[in-house]
Amino acid sequence: MEPQLNKRFRVFRPATKWSGHIACVVICTVVLSVCASARTIITFDAPGAQLTRPFAISDTGVITGDYRGSGGVVHGFLRTPYGSVISFDAPGSTYTSGLSINPQGEITGFYLDAGNVYHGFVRAPNGSFATFDAPGAGTEAYQGTLGVGINPEGEVAGQSIDSSGAIHSFVRAANGRITVYDAPGAGTGSGQGTYVATVDGISLTGDSGGSYVDNSNVWHGFFRDRDGKITEFVVPGAGTGAGQGTQVGGINAFGVSEGVFVDAGNALHGFVRSAHGTITNYDVTGAGTGAGQGTGGGNVNLFGTIAGSYIDSGNVSHGYYRTADGRVTKFEVMGAGTYAGQGTFPSCNNAWNWITGWYIDSSGTVHGFVSTP
Repeated sequence: MEPQLNKRFRVFRPATKWSGHIACVVICTVVLSVCASARTIITFDAPGAQLTRPFAISDTGVITGDYRGSGGVVHGFLRTPYGSVISFDAPGSTYTSGLSINPQGEITGFYLDAGNVYHGFVRAPNGSFATFDAPGAGTEAYQGTLGVGINPEGEVAGQSIDSSGAIHSFVRAANGRITVYDAPGAGTGSGQGTYVATVDGISLTGDSGGSYVDNSNVWHGFFRDRDGKITEFVVPGAGTGAGQGTQVGGINAFGVSEGVFVDAGNALHGFVRSAHGTITNYDVTGAGTGAGQGTGGGNVNLFGTIAGSYIDSGNVSHGYYRTADGRVTKFEVMGAGTYAGQGTFPSCNNAWNWITGWYIDSSGTVHGFVSTP
């Protein structure tokens, strides 16, 4: 088992491990956007790759993620704004994934060792690695430590999996000191616990946002300030059954957070929460209303613009971005499939609303993209 990014909720959960091998050179192809406003979309794939997953884009336009091919080895990568791609692997890694990048080009993520234990890392712009493990992290297969967000100060937000499978969050200071924390009310069973948001779970000021799963497997949102005070919240309308509730997708420098809530019928809805705690719910026109359908969150940039995906009544995913004043623009990657489980999956937008993510074509192949205004 290995953590897989939930495209709707931006958290990591155990999933079936990938197989395949990937080449180190990525070819980029410029295609036209079919969005409502004029945007250019660049798609990119490694030659022979079975999939490419970009997770984060910095304010300087550098993208990080992971990709694989037919041999079963997964590598991290970074892609410059000019299209060149650098593949990287953490020392001792059998699987490396880059999950977040700051404006300085520092990347955090996780890698699996030969025993399938997770370890966190920070990759410096010069290519050197600092690896780390959170106190209390398990040491057996599919336990351990994952870095999932890094801010401009080099502070890392992450989560660890203990020996019982419970999840804990942490903040790693730029000097390497790690503080582990749990939201009050977080469950202690396998898969329960405290999840910091992936990609942008830690802000410039060191505040964190995320979600926790209680003992009944219901999700709740939380905000943690840099002094360690945790504020919990639930979006009005969120369901109270197992797998339902409030999931935070990210937080920006002004304390604005966003995410998705799952209602009593298991449909998805987006929300944005102000720094003062005011919550606004929204649904993208065309989003389905059935179980597993609806509006998902994704990422919120410095100016409060949210990039994410919505699932229609045919279970096809589409991209959108929503500005701070509530205007929604939809977009698609040309070549995205139109069958259930296919479509466009934005994962992150930067301060200039450059959006990265991936799309799944009609054959089920996963490709990366970057969309620019």
